Amino acid sequence: MAVQLSTTVRNNRLDQVEATTGTSAKFQVRSGAQPANCAAADAGTLLCEMTLPSDWMSAAGSGQKAKLGTWSGTGSADGVAGHFRVKDSAGTTCHIQGSVSEAGGGGDAIIDNENVGNGAPVTVNTFTLTDGNA
Repeated sequence: MAVQLSTTVRNNRLDQVEATTGTSAKFQVRSGAQPANCAAADAGTLLCEMTLPSDWMSAAGSGQKAKLGTWSGTGSADGVAGHFRVKDSAGTTCHIQGSVSEAGGGGDAIIDNENVGNGAPVTVNTFTLTDGNA
């Protein structure tokens, strides 16, 4: 039998993710496969780095937490997006990472265009964290 957590505990864990990462977090779109874990060195080419709004996630509810506000930036290199990393405001410590794709591609984060161009706008359309152990 698996361990189960109340919705309140799951929501509090999710809210702690944003609190730990901090305000003005950096969302990086990178090419290639994501590293083995958040502690591993960056992988792929940095295609776009955007500074997220100071309150970048909604309050958790029902064990989920969704992006808040507009997440957009400008491409800094040409390439195909493969993964993302969310880092602290200094852009040094990774706290979240996952796959990225266009709508229908099954990515953990959904962006408007996987083919990022240098100088082209990049927008994160959908990003939701879901806590397990329900």
